[in-house]
Amino acid sequence: MSVTVDDDLWSAIGDPTRRRMLDLLLTGGAGTATTLSENLPVTRQAVAKHLGVLDRVGLVHATPAGREKRYQVDEAQLARAVAQLTTVGATWDARLRRIKRIAEAIQRSKEQSKEQSEDL
Repeated sequence: MSVTVDDDLWSAIGDPTRRRMLDLLLTGGAGTATTLSENLPVTRQAVAKHLGVLDRVGLVHATPAGREKRYQVDEAQLARAVAQLTTVGATWDARLRRIKRIAEAIQRSKEQSKEQSEDL
């Protein structure tokens, strides 16, 4: 299965504060910039900006809640991100296995050359 990697999505997820926010939203089901900022070492305004980034890539959706917006994780978009990560991981696993086989072949070749030169 081929999955196209969405650079904007992964750029958004790449920030540790945004990942922590996603964790908090997944644990709590939903939250506002105010409630999230109570659990993070950043200001409410910084949380609001991070939520804007997550909203732009579709990882969260906002619904009005009084004077604030209540954010929830978009599980379909999160599943898409997981699928991308799984595909990228599998691709790198295959590359690393190939590199390992090449390195082992080089090592065997060196050992054989050493043994041949010792026999002389």
